[in-house]
Amino acid sequence: MTGLGEGGGFSRREGGMKALLIEDSLTSATLIAHQLRAIGIEPLVAREGEAGIELFKAHRPELVLLDVILPGMDGFEVAKRIRQLEQHGEWTPIIFLSARTGDDDLRRGIEVGGDDYLFKPLSSIVLAAKVRAMQRISQMRYSLVVLTRRLDDANRELQRLSSIDGLTGIANRRQYDATLIREWRRAQRRGAPIALVVCDVDYFKRYNDHFGHQGGDECLRRVAACLAGQVKRPADLVARYGGEEFAAILPDTDAEGAMLVAEGMRIAVNEMALAHAPAAGQPFVTISLGAAAAVPPREVSTPAALLALADAALYEAKRNGRNRAQLALNHD
Repeated sequence: MTGLGEGGGFSRREGGMKALLIEDSLTSATLIAHQLRAIGIEPLVAREGEAGIELFKAHRPELVLLDVILPGMDGFEVAKRIRQLEQHGEWTPIIFLSARTGDDDLRRGIEVGGDDYLFKPLSSIVLAAKVRAMQRISQMRYSLVVLTRRLDDANRELQRLSSIDGLTGIANRRQYDATLIREWRRAQRRGAPIALVVCDVDYFKRYNDHFGHQGGDECLRRVAACLAGQVKRPADLVARYGGEEFAAILPDTDAEGAMLVAEGMRIAVNEMALAHAPAAGQPFVTISLGAAAAVPPREVSTPAALLALADAALYEAKRNGRNRAQLALNHD
């Protein structure tokens, strides 16, 4: 950040703090440069606006002292150009210098991005006091920027955590609901299909009863990771819907594509070969899945209706023996 160091005030580069002085009068420039050196500041001197802007680009000084009246481009325009060169979050104090004492010049200087206004001839005592004042403002601004960034980071982390299931690390029900509404609306605008795949772990209660809640939690974590690994596109979302239930939102996906994803999930869980409870009547953990796809609102009127179709297909898969994927065939 221009003008700010790790300690919060003006940065201390090798060779000391730098100030850009843009002053067309050789006598005035020499005097002010001497005053700056006396308080430990290295002056970079330009005699007109364009040259001053080039020095600013090259050195990024911590302070700018800028005469109002300059040949060609006046000081007000120079100040505007300097502000345009600053990147997001940067701030370089600009102090205007002028022999004129009119209120209009002061107003214009503040409007174009100036921070203070000094009248010539400059008092060395006043100049030193203004520099110290800018240092204090710089320090307070830096502290505020740091605090704001920390708060932004904390808010982003809270937002992330609020959308993640604490047990499995995949999206939670809240993120699922928000994503489904957003993708449904997008599909509706584009006239594109959207698909849902819902699934749950077969005989999970028996697993939990045999291996205990810690074992059941580990089972859900492994199944969640397995399911999430089967979706490849950035827009696809796998979420923990609740308990041992999971759901996948697949934008721009028709029925055939939904079944390919569902079957891929089923096979992937089978290939984990995670031992099931003896009472389950099957050697390994499996899942049953229901899939539904539609172009809204022509084929299905609401997200809830599409979910109901996928749920019905899931129950059909269970009735047909579990460890299978079933496609919903009827639209509302």
